Amino acid sequence: MIARELLATAPVPGGEELRLFRRGGDYTIALGGNELMSSRMSGSEVALADMSCDRLQGGAAPYLLIGGYGMGFTLRAALARLGPDARIMVAELVPDIIDWARGPMAALAAGALDDPRVELRITDVSGVIGGAVGAFDAILLDVDNGPDGLTRESNDRIYSAAGLDRARRALRPGGILANWSAHPDARFARRLRDAGFAVEEVAVRARSNGKGARHIIWFARAA
Repeated sequence: MIARELLATAPVPGGEELRLFRRGGDYTIALGGNELMSSRMSGSEVALADMSCDRLQGGAAPYLLIGGYGMGFTLRAALARLGPDARIMVAELVPDIIDWARGPMAALAAGALDDPRVELRITDVSGVIGGAVGAFDAILLDVDNGPDGLTRESNDRIYSAAGLDRARRALRPGGILANWSAHPDARFARRLRDAGFAVEEVAVRARSNGKGARHIIWFARAA
């Protein structure tokens, strides 16, 4: 059996410590005893981009915000779907995540961060959302294990009623707020509806081959 190797650690502002592991050609990012993401399970992250693009109502030059770079699967999938005039802002809170993408996981990144359509910001995505009005055709959020602030408690504000109201204001009319989660959450679905969104809940498999755990994506359309 190939041993798991700890490659690096990174502090999460206001939270715990992320750890990057490698086993053979596979990578894992963990927080405490929780595996947050794995290169073996990219299916639902790809689906977050593909299904959001399916629901875009804009023209040939949509503007997307991706909150949380992760391992880059969502960004790569969005770039593959969108045309040359599209723009994607990536907001990543932990700078080490980007260092890992450009370093040991460069093969996974596949140059996506250097695509001219991409603007990278090392910042909290909630601040980007709060400072925008009618800016984005879609906001794709995968900043935690779900709408429960696991990585750091302050992530709860993204999923609060006030946070969802800010997200709705940041979207263009008909824009999509897409939220990834490792598990269902009926209270969050109700909160989305109470914030004025039309909500669609979709279960997707964790692995790209259609197997693995069922993850949830909420697609919330702004009026």
